[in-house]
Amino acid sequence: MAKLSCLTVIFAAACLSQTKDPRKDVERYINAIAGQHLAAREQAIAAVRDRADAERRQTAVRAEILKLLNGLPEHRGPLSVRSFGTVPGDGFRIDKITFESLPNFFVTADVYVPTGAPAPFPAVLITPGHEPTAKSAQYNWAVNLARNGILAMAVDPVGQGERLQHYDAELEESKIGQGTGEHGHAAFSTLLIGDAVARYFINDGVRALDYLTTRRDVDAARIGAFGCSGGGTATAYLAALDPRVKAAATACYITSYDQLLHTIGNQEAEQSIPGFLAADLDFADWVELAAPKPYAIVSTTADMFPYAGAKQSFEEAKRFYTLFNAADKIEWITGPGGHGNLLPIGAEIIGFFVKNLKGGAADYKEVRLTHSEELQVTPTGQLSTSLHGETIESISRARAASVIAKKPDTSPATVRAVAGITAEPGPAPRAMVQKTDQRGPYRVDTLALQMEPEVEAPAILGAASQAGRKPALLWLDDRSMEKTAASPDFERLAATHVVLVLQPRGTPAPSAPASLLGPFNLLSLRAMLAGKTLVGLRADDVIRAVNWLTARSDVDPSSITVYGDGAEGVVALHAAAADRRIRHVVVENAPASYKQAVEAPLHRNLAEIAIPGVLKHYDLPDLVNAIQSPRTVDIWNAVDAVGKPLPGSKQRSPRDPLPVQ
Repeated sequence: MAKLSCLTVIFAAACLSQTKDPRKDVERYINAIAGQHLAAREQAIAAVRDRADAERRQTAVRAEILKLLNGLPEHRGPLSVRSFGTVPGDGFRIDKITFESLPNFFVTADVYVPTGAPAPFPAVLITPGHEPTAKSAQYNWAVNLARNGILAMAVDPVGQGERLQHYDAELEESKIGQGTGEHGHAAFSTLLIGDAVARYFINDGVRALDYLTTRRDVDAARIGAFGCSGGGTATAYLAALDPRVKAAATACYITSYDQLLHTIGNQEAEQSIPGFLAADLDFADWVELAAPKPYAIVSTTADMFPYAGAKQSFEEAKRFYTLFNAADKIEWITGPGGHGNLLPIGAEIIGFFVKNLKGGAADYKEVRLTHSEELQVTPTGQLSTSLHGETIESISRARAASVIAKKPDTSPATVRAVAGITAEPGPAPRAMVQKTDQRGPYRVDTLALQMEPEVEAPAILGAASQAGRKPALLWLDDRSMEKTAASPDFERLAATHVVLVLQPRGTPAPSAPASLLGPFNLLSLRAMLAGKTLVGLRADDVIRAVNWLTARSDVDPSSITVYGDGAEGVVALHAAAADRRIRHVVVENAPASYKQAVEAPLHRNLAEIAIPGVLKHYDLPDLVNAIQSPRTVDIWNAVDAVGKPLPGSKQRSPRDPLPVQ
């Protein structure tokens, strides 16, 4: 009979999990927060009624964005330009170069120089999207600009082309995945010290402009910028922040967050600046910061970046430009097809730059690259094996020494502010019981806790039948509650304790291909855009679950333990640091330190526990120290940044009983 009732509980829990999509629940929650910020922004934009208002907003928004980035690198030393040869072309030549964006941090570039017109030339900086071939994929645009008398410079973004940061010479590919993988990997370790990875993409553009202005054959007063997708992102950022860009075209990037978050969602690490939405900002702000310079939003009708959002941003930005008497300076170039399908509107794109940087009509003819190896700059095809330079992560490691807190601040107020924890000790959340079953000396309830409006946390309760108040265990389970409820540990503890197995917000994780970034990459970025973190959201649920436990007549409120495995161990530590009612914390298989993720060459699943700027305030060992005495913390099977066991840490075999007081 006991086995039958156990299966009943398991079946009920499984049915509950199948009726809900926990990731979608988190997305909807974040979208609701984003909506509040977008509504506040709408009111602020409505209050911009003349040019003076517009200029004040530009000043305030630019300052806010620089604050979110943690500023731009201040280094403006020598560019240390190196030449790697020249390739002749029909009406142009290609200079193959590298320059230093930061000391020993190199950028590879092909510079297309017109040969059929007198210098100095207007120039356009071209930043690629996430094409593996990066700068080589810009051949059509660069050639057409050069043949129209405009010097064009195509660069490799970090993590792409010849700039793979984690290049494996034997595999001849990135260990992480070029483009998106490398950007995300760099982003999550970088943000731990308070930097947004976008600052480095912007700095590359700033230094590229520095280079262009040093060339005698470039007219520094006539420089433009162009890019598609990820390149459109970099172009939007640069045009908004560097006044030397006199005309900009951003393709397949500008949309609106109102549309984006409700369709494909946020994309890419450098496109998701932590706190951007929380600062009441939107895509249109990038365009409006560029006013009144000539600007083209370039969109395709079936783009993954919603076309309707691009229309919203264009219409708003045009009104903004009108306040500068420059409505004719902004245009919306549109064409058919999906993401990056720009060739059908190539003549309009080239025509935009010819009109605004040179004057006259453009001559456009699509050209195709036949010998891509001619555009390779470095001898080996990779900076890491040719020049052995720095990476974003090695730069962050060096910066960390001066950024990491010398005197940690682990006060509950600081931990709450840094992690974004908002829940407080207070009323118990409402519990909705789906199933009740008696298992010998304890009762099992399958239930959901109403943590917030529209936020339910599935849970299984095991409550000993004996009279009186008992110790309580809050068991954070991000895998399978039904298996946990059938485990020997649950059965043993439920006979003498009140055991609440709680499914943390957004879990269990979906099955996904093995990746160092892990399955929470985009969900974590979405939360950070809105000023939240997954750790903070889950710690909120822990505190509210403690509210529920302490309100029960069978719980001893002075004896509450929280157990977290893996990422949930980090959640447990944050919840206990914020809520002194938690008397005992058991952490297992969790990272020992955030600092390790900055110092190690690789990290795994950091997205799930990442908190912007956390190391400026505290590290995980600091939380342990703050919680202990008179409370207790047990750390078992601590792991390093990639999840490998740390030598010397206390070890517990899966066969050993769960160490709960």
